[in-house]
Amino acid sequence: CPNNTEAQHRTHISEFQLISLSEDADLQPLLFGLFLCMYLVTVLGNLLTILAVSSDFHLHTPMYFFLSNLSLADICVISTTVPKMVVDIQTHSRVISHVGCLTQMSIFALFACMYDMLLTVMAYDRYVAICHPLHYLVIMNPQLCGFLVLVSFLVSLFDSQMHNLIILQFTNFKSVEISIFFCDPSQLLNLACPDTFSNNILKYFLGAIHGLFPISGILFSYYKIIYSILRIPSSGGRYKAFSTCGSHLAVVCLFWGTGFGAYLGSTVSHSPRKIVVASVMYTEVTPMLNPFIYILRNRDIKSTLRRLHS
Repeated sequence: CPNNTEAQHRTHISEFQLISLSEDADLQPLLFGLFLCMYLVTVLGNLLTILAVSSDFHLHTPMYFFLSNLSLADICVISTTVPKMVVDIQTHSRVISHVGCLTQMSIFALFACMYDMLLTVMAYDRYVAICHPLHYLVIMNPQLCGFLVLVSFLVSLFDSQMHNLIILQFTNFKSVEISIFFCDPSQLLNLACPDTFSNNILKYFLGAIHGLFPISGILFSYYKIIYSILRIPSSGGRYKAFSTCGSHLAVVCLFWGTGFGAYLGSTVSHSPRKIVVASVMYTEVTPMLNPFIYILRNRDIKSTLRRLHS
């Protein structure tokens, strides 16, 4: 952290510097087109999923209700990061204001945590569907589904505002240069001074909300699911039961795999490029692939989209 003179000079930081994806001027048009296309494909794919679920009465079930909310969170996560990045590439600017950085961080933390919570809720939904099939519609009634989404949003809002309050109390930073292309909460917390015990406790607490609790819920749900599936006598029955979890499990592995890569990379690796690549996978590639995972693996959504197209 800076000494007293430097700390006094940096008390009022007005802006941060985001890292550039590439310093090569010839690559800028390619990066601009690539990320703009990824953004449009992601928004279109997730909007198609929401449209299919909302337009077909047969898809008005708890699983698809949570899926449509997950698609909405996908759109919000990528809309928080990519438009700013695309504009920066076009204008050759890496500057973001202090207020703009905190706003971007808050919105990103809100919807990234919302994504975590919805994946956990969807794991619980699959647990009820497989372990208690006869009582599924009674347990997963519309009131409970709406309550679970509301709780997910409120927990995510709390997580987001806590990140904001922690960052706002810091008066100086180790550096004004952020190692990735957007204001990630973990990056700002790593730059902040001082690194006190109480602040570390808050970081671990928020990390538990954002990571430990959702992962624990997903792992426990799948432990019960696998235990129930193994008790099914026929191999065909086991396959049919587990196939209903295939899309959700693929999205969980993709999200947490890239997410851990991004955060472990920022902790272990000192190469900014590796951190940027992991962050791109986590914030851009994963939201783009999620709707295709559900559309390609789900016959109900595919048939609904075909009917809408015709």
